[in-house]
Amino acid sequence: MRQVIMAALIGLAGAAGAEEIAGYDRLTVHAAHRPAPVAGSVWYPVGIPTYRGRVGDGPVFQGTSAYVGAAIAEGRHPLVLISHGSGGNMDGLGWLSSELALRGAVVLAVNHPGSTSGDSSPRRSVRLDERAADLSAALDQVLADPAFAPFVDPERVAVLGFSLGGATALNLGGVRFDGAAYGAFCEARGGEDCIFLRKGGVDLAALPEGFSAGMRDVRIGRVIAVDPAFTYVATPGSVAGVEVPVMLMNLGEDARSATADMSTEGSGLAEELDDVTYEVVSPASHMTFLARCTPAGVAILAEEQDDPVCTDPAGVDRAEVHDEIVDRVAAFLGL
Repeated sequence: MRQVIMAALIGLAGAAGAEEIAGYDRLTVHAAHRPAPVAGSVWYPVGIPTYRGRVGDGPVFQGTSAYVGAAIAEGRHPLVLISHGSGGNMDGLGWLSSELALRGAVVLAVNHPGSTSGDSSPRRSVRLDERAADLSAALDQVLADPAFAPFVDPERVAVLGFSLGGATALNLGGVRFDGAAYGAFCEARGGEDCIFLRKGGVDLAALPEGFSAGMRDVRIGRVIAVDPAFTYVATPGSVAGVEVPVMLMNLGEDARSATADMSTEGSGLAEELDDVTYEVVSPASHMTFLARCTPAGVAILAEEQDDPVCTDPAGVDRAEVHDEIVDRVAAFLGL
């Protein structure tokens, strides 16, 4: 019987051809600060493949192939926490998670309630403390889970976030944001995030306490923030106190016109952190970070009058940009 099973597994591996595929599983994260469990996922290097599935496929975005529930490769692997942006979700970043897993990392992500696809609420998105606590709770659970803990190196934990998730990643690294200053920033400069929050009736001059909370998780040794939100109101004292290496990444040379810009012409965060690597990936735009789109994606978004998240700057190949992002992130993490 064992020989039959092994033969089937070998057949599955061979059927995948030359394509490398990471392992994938789902988690139910029990977080004390949430009234209900939080959905989580884990991508990882494969020891023994199982059946091949697709994660994140939909009418607009292409998914990612995975060996669902496969055995994890032996050894202790670095762990990377992933925080999606406003309106995003963990499976939509499968292109990134799977590639980091193929380079040897265990990648742990969650769907942040209140700012995930289909439930992205302006009022809930500014509760940055809840988002950070989602990832800390997921990390607690994985490090205590006998199915995963033996394969994780607790001395090599990093966090990576995009957009609103970038602010979450910085928050976990020790950066705090000044809620009292945010309204004045929106009045003086404005931006897509200000518009989004106003549409939800958020009082920008009286943000909830959670926006400014200190959520440093001392287990996290490296931070990566891609086009992060709110860096214009990062508190100088908290920035000066960050003790871990940080990679900041802007997408596109025109980031200087966006609220995500961290150069000297923007928020200046790239100059203010002590141990920082600042990268600009260009040509690209903010939305280039999202999953590759299906051939019908642009038309579907146009028909639904939704944001043109499938439209990149002229000459941009989203898959090539993704490859470049993975290379730079992997180099920073030593993968």
